[in-house]
Parts: sequence; structure tokens; C-alpha cells
Amino acid sequence: SYCTSTYRRILFTEREIKEAMSCLVEEVYVGEGKDRRRWAPRKVEDTRLPGCGFTPVGVRCDEDLFIPYVMAYVMEPLADAVSTPVLEDIEGLEIKTGAPSEIRGAVVHAMLARQAARRAGRPGIAITLTGTALLAAAQIATSVPEWGCKPTDIRWTPILSELKVGNDELDKMIHFHQNGYVAGCLVGPIVGGYAGPEGTAIIAIASHIMGLVVNQGYITCNFPFEIKNFSTTTKECLWTVSAIYQALARNTRFITLSNGFAAAGPCTDMVLYETAAHGITSAVSGASVLWESAIASNKYKERATPMESRMACESGLAVVKSHMKREDVNEIVKELLKRYESRISSPPLGKTFRECYDVEKKKPTQEYVELYEKIRKELQDLGIEYEY
Repeated sequence: SYCTSTYRRILFTEREIKEAMSCLVEEVYVGEGKDRRRWAPRKVEDTRLPGCGFTPVGVRCDEDLFIPYVMAYVMEPLADAVSTPVLEDIEGLEIKTGAPSEIRGAVVHAMLARQAARRAGRPGIAITLTGTALLAAAQIATSVPEWGCKPTDIRWTPILSELKVGNDELDKMIHFHQNGYVAGCLVGPIVGGYAGPEGTAIIAIASHIMGLVVNQGYITCNFPFEIKNFSTTTKECLWTVSAIYQALARNTRFITLSNGFAAAGPCTDMVLYETAAHGITSAVSGASVLWESAIASNKYKERATPMESRMACESGLAVVKSHMKREDVNEIVKELLKRYESRISSPPLGKTFRECYDVEKKKPTQEYVELYEKIRKELQDLGIEYEY
């Protein structure tokens, strides 16, 4: 590892790394009360179900939409945990990193997220907080269980691509551990950056180890993305995803979350093909948790909905419940790639959350429901056996 603040390497002996890996936890619990969920390591083609996280992965949204947006994710029955959109402005004030407005924005973000969970009837659900807070000071400001982050919530410390960390990230890590949070590490190795698919898989494994010994995460959220399209759903990226999780599942006890990034936007056939492909690839390869999904390359305001997460998780759970093998899932993924791969460099942006959801009812429009059922039927015809 390399520290960007001190310009020095952080070195560990092989024995230190093996000792740390021997002490990996066997399980983590997220959330509280009736919303408490258990996550644990899985094996390749494991018949034990992966966990499910529903996440817009920090898509930007306006303050007036924040609560209904989060409620829509929290109300999804399959969601063990959720993350939230991020705020750009609060009360007419632009949020700027490092300014007092960042701390104010982060505090409002945490308050609104907890309020949304209560209003949705799941007050104890684990929330990953706080996306609006980039720096440690703003993260620390939200660590107030009465209205903000609870110890049963998930707090992330990122690795800077590739294999780098700064003092601010380490400040967060110390705070999260001192206050008993479910501390996790974010890992986003770049396919086409320092390496191709095979090399990126190796970087991802090294990043998991760094996340344990440097960032000291109990869990790791992994999203190897393609450098041009910022997605995890190209043929090369899906191979990388599968290779990473098979290696981890065979040789370690990491509790690792597979985070999908789709190129297309909501309410398109392409995004449902992409999310299904990522979900089933991750599930059969041994990922502990399906953490789905960043949409429209995670670039565009309000372009993510729970429907994409639902497709990834429903499909991933279905292949596990029906005891499908990698060879069978591979054939389905190859067929799905035929249906979207040619469009991945210029994907359809689809619609915003407001355009394909009833904001008051927090429900998808009839148009999106019908499209979802159409694609689901196609997936059934390809061999995925859904329970309902």
C-alpha cells in the first residue's frame, strides 16, 4: 500500500498478512431489531443465499426528493441494507467539500435517511452513511445514533485506486472502529487502468488484503469497473468479477459485497439485462452479498431506481435457490451479452426516478412494471427459475 499523505509505502510481512486473514470474522450482523440481518462468507456455487443490498450508489438528487427516494429503496422486501442518494444542495446552500456546508449537508443527509427508514416501517434497517460527506470531519459529525448513524449501520473507508490510502481515510477508519460501527472497505480496481481483466483480478485480491490490514474493514465492497464505460457489465468485467469471487471464496473467509455498475439508465431493457447478468455472475461465483446497483455509469442525476437492484437480486437469488452451476449461468450470461454488449459504448440513458416512479406512492410506473415483467419472462426462458 502507499500513503498519499506521507508519500511513503505501508509494508507488511507475509506472516502479518496471514495472521490478519486467520482472524477474519465468520459473520457480521447489520441493522437492528426486526431489520437485523446476518452476512457470512460463501463458497463457489454455494446453496446458501447471499445477502442483498439495494443501493443507488451515491446518485445525486434534490433535497425535496431525498426522503421518498430513500423510502422506495427501504420498502423493497429483499433489501437487507440500503445506501442513499447524495445531496448537492441543502436549504439553498451549495455543498462544498471541506467547507462548513459539507458538515451541514452530511448532518441533514443522515437525519433524512433515518427519517425515511422510519417512515417506510423499517427503522432498524442498516444504512450506509454518509454519502454526502467526503471528508472525515463530516463523517464524524453524523455519528449520533439518536438521529443519524447507528453502530449497526455500515461505514465505508475507501481504497484509492490502485492500492493507495490517505490520512483522511485512516481518520475515518479509526473513528468507525472506536465507535463500534460495521466498518467496511470500498475497492474499485480499474479494468484498463494499470491492468487488463486478469491483472485487475489480482489487484482486487490485493485490495481485499489491504482493506483488511490497512483500512481494517470487517467487510469489503468490490466493484471492478471498465475504464471507458464505467461499468462492470462488459464481457471482460464480468469475467473479472467471477474470477475475483471464485478466488476469494475458495481461499479466504472474506465477507465481500459485489457492487454492480450498469451503463444504461432506468426503464430500459438494457439495464435489466446488465443487472441480471451481474447478479447471477456474482451469486454463483461465491459473493457474500449482492450490492446492487449503480446505474447509467453512476454519472447522471436521479438516474437510478430500486427496480434495477430488484432485478439483480431476484435473479441472483433464483440461480442459487435452483442450485445452478457456473456452466449453466455462463450460457445465460453469454446470451444476455448478445442483447446489450453492442450498445454499451453508447447506452440509452432511460428515465429519471421522477419519470419512472410515482414519487408519492414510491412505486414504479406501469410502463416500468410491464418492461420488468417482459425481461423477467425472457430470463425465465433462458433457464432462470424464479419462485414467483
